Parts: sequence; structure tokens; C-alpha cells
Amino acid sequence: MMTTATATSQIRADIRNNRVQQVLVLWYIPFWLFMAQAPIDRADWLLENFLVVVFIGLLIATYRKFPLSDLSYMLITVFMTLHSIGAHYSYAYVPVGFWFQETFQQTRNHYDRLVHFSFGLMMAYPVREIFLRVANAKGFWAYYLPLDCILAFSAMYEIMESWFAQIVSPDLGDAWLGTQGDIWDAQKDMTAALVGAFLCMLITAQIAKRSRRHIY
Repeated sequence: MMTTATATSQIRADIRNNRVQQVLVLWYIPFWLFMAQAPIDRADWLLENFLVVVFIGLLIATYRKFPLSDLSYMLITVFMTLHSIGAHYSYAYVPVGFWFQETFQQTRNHYDRLVHFSFGLMMAYPVREIFLRVANAKGFWAYYLPLDCILAFSAMYEIMESWFAQIVSPDLGDAWLGTQGDIWDAQKDMTAALVGAFLCMLITAQIAKRSRRHIY
């Protein structure tokens, strides 16, 4: 059986020899730069990417002392890619969202909801990894704490959105908040993130059960 200590000792900060991490960097940076070209609303794009810059800076700053697993970095990159697309189109105007809206006769563009769901689905695993390695979480807590954190982060994000919309750029209100006329948008976004996180933990638990070892 692989213990937490054993798995942690196998994770090394060595991007020069890590093909997976190299591919992720070579994918995301050019893609982000491409999505930065002529967004629908530059001011909204800047607001959407503020936390992206902070988050990536945090990943870089902690990389040598606390590198995550390749799987965690892959999941993070998928989420960040989806967010880059949303930021470019100010979320409410993402083409695939319009296709979904027309095909399934929806009243709004649901791409933002997809990204909130992806936040839970893609980020719950890295959060779980941190709890396993730092707090040595086990059993129920190893699956519950990521759900708790994802919901807390989602609520924090919704609060920060409202602050930024009012303080930084009141004129961007609807574009930045992305409510599209839905008064329950914030609650639905948090619910989508929680459902995604729950699904992630369910999949992780099933894989762990079948393999009879911890997953990192």
C-alpha cells in the first residue's frame, strides 16, 4: 500500500525533466496569450484575469517547496483553459454556449455555469492532495474537506465579484457578474461548483476503492 509519506516523497519540482509539465506550460501560455488578443471587452477581460495572475503566481512561488502531482497540474490547466475562453468572450458571448442555448432551448448562455462546474470538478482533486499531504487527512475528511473548500472558494469568488463590480468598475456590473438577468445566478454558480466537486470526489473514491491505495 502506498502511504501519504511515500507518495509525497515521489513528487519532485523538476520541470526540466518532466514532459507532462512542459507540455502543460507550452499549451497554456500560448493559448492564454491568444485569448488575450482582442477580447470582446478589454476591461472585463482584465477583471476576469486578475485572479488568474494571482493564482499562477502562487503556483510558481510554491513550486519548488510544494510541487503538486502531474494530475493536479493537468486538471488545473484544463480549468484555466476553459476560463481563458470565457474571459475572452466575457462569458455571456461564448459561441459554444449559444449553440447549447439554441439546441436545448435555454433562456441564457450557460457557459459560465459550465466553468463553475469545472472549477469544482477540476480543482477538488488538487485541494484533496494538499489536505492529504499537509494535514494527513484520511477517510471521510479526505473527501469532505475538498468539498468544503470548493464551496468556500466559490462563495468567496461571488463576494469578490460583487466588490470588484462596485468598486473597480461599476459600469461593468452585468458583464463582470455575468448574471444575465438571473437573480439566483450566484447561488446556482456555487451549486454547480459543489456538484462538480462532489462528482470529482465520488470518482476519486471509486478509483481508490478499486485500486486499494491512495490516489495522488
